[in-house]
Amino acid sequence: MSLIKKSLPVNISAVLATTSRFFVRRCSYAVLQCSKIKVLGLKLTKCLQTLIPHIFLSLFVIMLFLPLYLAFVAATHEGSALMHTPLPLWPGTEFFKNIKTVLTSGLAVTGGEPILNMLWNSLIMALLIAGGKIVLALCSAFALVYFDFPFKKYCFALIFSTMMLPVEVRIVPTFQVIASFGWLNSYSGLTLPLMASATATFLFRQFFKTVPSELVDAAKLDGAGPLRFFWDILLPLSRTQMAALFVILFVYGWNQYLWPLVITTEPDMATIVMGIRYVVGVADQVPQWHYIMTMAIIALVPPCMVVMLMQYWFEKGLK
Repeated sequence: MSLIKKSLPVNISAVLATTSRFFVRRCSYAVLQCSKIKVLGLKLTKCLQTLIPHIFLSLFVIMLFLPLYLAFVAATHEGSALMHTPLPLWPGTEFFKNIKTVLTSGLAVTGGEPILNMLWNSLIMALLIAGGKIVLALCSAFALVYFDFPFKKYCFALIFSTMMLPVEVRIVPTFQVIASFGWLNSYSGLTLPLMASATATFLFRQFFKTVPSELVDAAKLDGAGPLRFFWDILLPLSRTQMAALFVILFVYGWNQYLWPLVITTEPDMATIVMGIRYVVGVADQVPQWHYIMTMAIIALVPPCMVVMLMQYWFEKGLK
């Protein structure tokens, strides 16, 4: 009996020790599981934070490229295939035939003028407008920043105020001036009225004002005149801004429709945008949608090439 009494506390203490170890282990396991769940939750949250924006971006990309894809599909079929439902969703076999037709033979609704000539007119117009805007903006911004003359601030305010006037407001007096010079149906009439740019002048002016004055003083000490300072210092510093503006202005010149429509009356001076409008706006027959979409796809190629070739400089110019 005494032996049982002596062993009882020992057994109880052993049970208590075992029980405590069991609870400690269970608590430790529970804490570990909670920590795993927390870590998993953080990983899941980070995953969702990355996944959700990508889903929305993918949807926007699909929304952007779906019309382009449908235009490409329409350009690969005959006209009769686009007059029935359902419309084809997969490319056909007539793409190169349609391209050859619009590039070389021309269409009756465009006066038989090949689209290749319209592409050339659009290219010349876009290059002259972009180059002319950049040259004039550089010269005017250089004069506004580095030369002192009476009413300089008022001149800049006058230039800046023209940003509020769209082309449509100035189109009638501009047409009268161009007609008085005899520049109708010419590249001069197509490009010269669109070369002045208050936006480009403002951007170059703001950039020139960030050039350190010590650089100007150093150029004067070296005996550099205004033209040499402009050519050897300012132009190299402005390369990225010039490239970014060239891309924007090239696309602007390429997409012009209203001014070429007003200033040209001969088919051989029509641009590609005008050619597309001619084909769409036929009133006495069904629009030739396969040719329209072929012309639209071809018209997209030069601006896309300019953007891709100058993407590096374009991104640097925007920073």
